[in-house]
Amino acid sequence: MKSSVAIGSDHAGFAYKQELLSYLQQEGYEVRDFGTYTEESADYPDFAHAVASAVESGRFEKGILVCGSGNGVAITANKHGGIRAALCWQPDLAALARRHNNANVLCLPERFIAPETALECVKTFLTTEFEGGRHERRVEKI
Repeated sequence: MKSSVAIGSDHAGFAYKQELLSYLQQEGYEVRDFGTYTEESADYPDFAHAVASAVESGRFEKGILVCGSGNGVAITANKHGGIRAALCWQPDLAALARRHNNANVLCLPERFIAPETALECVKTFLTTEFEGGRHERRVEKI
């Protein structure tokens, strides 16, 4: 069964969010778009808090956030208990974030990666399992 996914972005991540949202819907993921809904200037914490809260509450298994650098949404999401948001700019980082850190929110930097790379990061993030074992002990220390 496919994961349920909360997705959000600010204006700087809007274009990629729209592409990723379309992909997720085509692939049959249960997905909810937490905004923004236009390219007008918007504050990234509004959308990062909404996505992180949705994952934190258990309503969604994973989250995806996109902003210009990915940093703002990652910092914001990581303020929530139980959220492990990972800034990734290549699929190998997305895989490691899942396998070793059990990351549950993927943060992407639209201004620094190609749309194809963003999509590959999402695919990797959503299909890679947490390894557990020695990594579980480390994640519990977070």
